[in-house]
Amino acid sequence: MQQVRLVLVGLGNLGRRLCQILHDKREHIRERYGLDLVLIGAADSRGAAYDPVNGLDPEQVVALKTSGASIADYPDVGKKAWLAAALVATAQADVLLEASPVNLDAGAEPGLSSIRTALRRGMHVVTPNKGPLVLAYTELHELAASHDVQLRFDGTVAGGLPALYIGQRDLRGAVVGRLQAVPNLCTGYVMDMLADGLTWEQATDRAREEGVLEGDGSWDLEGWDAAAKLVILANAVLGVSTRMDGVSRTGITDLDAESLQAAQERGERYRLLAEANRDADGGYALSVAPVPLSSDHPLGCLGRKQMGVVYETDIYGTITAIIDEPSLIPSAATMLRDVLDIYA
Repeated sequence: MQQVRLVLVGLGNLGRRLCQILHDKREHIRERYGLDLVLIGAADSRGAAYDPVNGLDPEQVVALKTSGASIADYPDVGKKAWLAAALVATAQADVLLEASPVNLDAGAEPGLSSIRTALRRGMHVVTPNKGPLVLAYTELHELAASHDVQLRFDGTVAGGLPALYIGQRDLRGAVVGRLQAVPNLCTGYVMDMLADGLTWEQATDRAREEGVLEGDGSWDLEGWDAAAKLVILANAVLGVSTRMDGVSRTGITDLDAESLQAAQERGERYRLLAEANRDADGGYALSVAPVPLSSDHPLGCLGRKQMGVVYETDIYGTITAIIDEPSLIPSAATMLRDVLDIYA
């Protein structure tokens, strides 16, 4: 039995659900893979807890966060004002699970600094946080390689859908002529609500009630989230070194309900489409925009809580993958998938 010591930064929706998964799946992982995944440290915005001897009880972490408390309130080993940076810099861990908010406006912090520190200290890093990959993709990969550790980020694109794994692993040797993805769930949900006759306020309120839209929603509704995911896909799968300014971006905020309803009457469905098209020189034009998709398009029948990706290749044909994600559990589970891919 190999013990793998984990440190988790970020105990929001994904971090809490990962803790529950670690609790629920512990025996299965021990029996199937011979791995004992032990959470020895965790941090949120108010403090941290660290116990390298006994580990933290993931279920107790979930209970604390569900009650509105901080991980700093964890009995005996919790510390207030002991932030993620200090935990990552001192913890004797094998893997950093970095699940803090994206926070591109603040330079993807604290996630970016935590990842840099962990890689320099010889820890593998697993993250669903798009921000650090969008801002420093090449730097972080070079840093990981120089310290002989792995950087995994399957959860940064399309929730629990293994879009990156398919592109990086299963399309080796191919040239991708076109990549099309619907990597953002909430925009499709809102557009379908509008097409059904709800007002903008009603549609966004419903999306918040369902947990698919947070805050003012601008990150999703203005296309930033989809653009960030396309940047990661371009770097990781297409080999294109690009950042957000390399994507032509149009969100859904200027769409009128009449256009959405007319498309629905034609049997079409609007989705915020992230697209990469290969040109004659071998480069790619990257764009994000709301597009009406017909029912015979591979992504034209996506439901309100579904996402998908289409790879058109020269030697493997056209590959389509779709995920139905009614909750955030699949997105959180990507961190477990990445850990298992490193060790199992």
